[in-house]
Amino acid sequence: MKESKLRISEVFSSIQGEGIWLGTPSTFIRLSGCNLRCVWCDTPYASWSPEGPMMTIPEIVSKVSEAGVEHVVITGGEPLLFDPVIELAETLKSRHHILTFETAGTIFRELPSDLMSISPKLANSKPSQESGWMERHEKTRLDREPLKRLLATYNCQLKFVVNPEAGNDFEEIEALLTQLPALRPDRVLLMPEGRDVESLRKRQKMLVGPCMTRGWRLTPRLHVELFGDTRGT
Repeated sequence: MKESKLRISEVFSSIQGEGIWLGTPSTFIRLSGCNLRCVWCDTPYASWSPEGPMMTIPEIVSKVSEAGVEHVVITGGEPLLFDPVIELAETLKSRHHILTFETAGTIFRELPSDLMSISPKLANSKPSQESGWMERHEKTRLDREPLKRLLATYNCQLKFVVNPEAGNDFEEIEALLTQLPALRPDRVLLMPEGRDVESLRKRQKMLVGPCMTRGWRLTPRLHVELFGDTRGT
């Protein structure tokens, strides 16, 4: 039988910089490859232009074991795009790791997960017509059936990337929430779009009011605050 492999951009340990487990020591496994082309993508090396070696599941798990960290975040790119991710998740869970998946919510899979961290893409993610990806991106992100199944199956958080300087995404978020299984407001998170500390701080402040009035949560990008927009953090 052919051995399962995944293209891995990077494996590293750091603190979780986003979401309800903010600040938690975690080992990150970043898979390469994505079915979307968000215009503001902050990991093009794992999405637009996938990089990294093909690694077997035992090789990936060995790197995680070396780190000795309980929480593991499987991210991308889009990690649910690849069949072998099921074997990876099952192997890590058998070793008693706590698993978070970072996904756009466009694909449903049955696998072990302690937190499905879903970042549904809004209209602000649309790539240009010139990119050749606009129609495919829009068709993929607007298929909300996988998102509904994920929310009905897993412990989830919804994490929306917004830029309050560029427009008002809140009505779009509210309209989407009415189409989805009921979710506690404090599991809806707003995260400022940006890759530098100055922009993130400014936009975080602008998101305080919308979170206060709706009962949503504000999540920073703590890793950028601490280490800058760099890989392996």
